[in-house]
Amino acid sequence: MPGKELFSKRLGYASSKAKEITIRNDAPKGLREFIPVAYYELGKDPSHLRDVICRVLRISPDENNWSEYPNISGENKQYLASCDWYSIYDIIEAIYASLRGQNAINFELEINEYFLANGIGWKLAEGTIETRGDEVFETSVETVVEVLKEAHLKTAMNEIREAIADLSRRPQPDITGAIKHSLAS
Repeated sequence: MPGKELFSKRLGYASSKAKEITIRNDAPKGLREFIPVAYYELGKDPSHLRDVICRVLRISPDENNWSEYPNISGENKQYLASCDWYSIYDIIEAIYASLRGQNAINFELEINEYFLANGIGWKLAEGTIETRGDEVFETSVETVVEVLKEAHLKTAMNEIREAIADLSRRPQPDITGAIKHSLAS
């Protein structure tokens, strides 16, 4: 939430522990409903969100909807509720790409906190949805990339990044590609 830090975080009551990952190839109703909330909290209008959603889904907006609330806002909810699960993650990336500066940072933080709190196995990293593992996995991946970078092993570092990208592919991860890039590293 942009602005003032919430009570639970400010006083250390918020759990820093992520929920166990139980969702990977799905976009649950709660996430679909949270996206517009996070976007509107940035001071953005429903018509701007509709532009992003329609572009990603390759559909035309309803010409009969001209008022922000409740018409265009409701249209956004309808599109988000009815699209394929993997399109939700495309929409998240497109929203991030449409934002600038602190708004992009705040949107990424909100989405990632939602993912952590709800056991979703993805993360938004500088505008790209990537696979997320448990804390040990995440730390290991970050350590490997950093060690390869410090050792000036650029090719190996790029191969590891490609392996991560292959695991992050939607709707199906490219397991064979991930193994190939890992071995090449």
